[in-house]
Amino acid sequence: MNGVHDLGGMDGFGPVVRERAEPVFHSDWERRVFGIVLATLAQGVYNVDELRHAIERISPAHYLGSSYYEHWLAGLERVLVEKGRASAGEIEAKVRGFVSATPTAVAERSNPALAERLAQGIRIGASAARGKGEARFRRGATVRVRKMSPQGHTRCPRYVRGAVGKIERVNGLFVFPDTNAHGRGESPQTLYTVAFRARELWGAEAEEKGTVYVDLWESYLEPAARNTGTRTKP
Repeated sequence: MNGVHDLGGMDGFGPVVRERAEPVFHSDWERRVFGIVLATLAQGVYNVDELRHAIERISPAHYLGSSYYEHWLAGLERVLVEKGRASAGEIEAKVRGFVSATPTAVAERSNPALAERLAQGIRIGASAARGKGEARFRRGATVRVRKMSPQGHTRCPRYVRGAVGKIERVNGLFVFPDTNAHGRGESPQTLYTVAFRARELWGAEAEEKGTVYVDLWESYLEPAARNTGTRTKP
């Protein structure tokens, strides 16, 4: 979906400030949110695309004024409510309990098998690859990104829509986020790495020799011979 979370190609947000010796977590609550998200994902409560779509629906002011793990927490709360695993009232009551003068102790539960799955997931990740399939485009083919304005989740960033690029690599079949985020199944599609000239994306003021590589699913693309109208800058 279109929204403030899709920052690619936008400017005016100030410089990107890098923190020296940045820690993995800035506070214990971030560590807890990380663990809760991984644990609920590992148990199949929701999938990663559903979580991403929940984060996309944070209000623009809240999104821009909050940190990375605050996004995770807000998305987690929303998706748990939507899945019927908790109510907004229950979440609010828990928050009040934690900040009270005598906070309620959190019950501990031992699940070694789940703990091992989480550790394994952190070490190697969870692949969205689903093997090989018949690809519509070959390496070197010139393609155009479809112009679209999706109402639901998508991984096609606005700044490449309508742009022409070349297939750099054919990656095989991968889970299609646009359906997976809405309970319509994984619907694997071929995923391509597409190379765009910087000036195709940003205009004549961009670096002449600059190239941007974007991973895009097959249904986002069409042969460049089609839809040859003037590209509209994002």
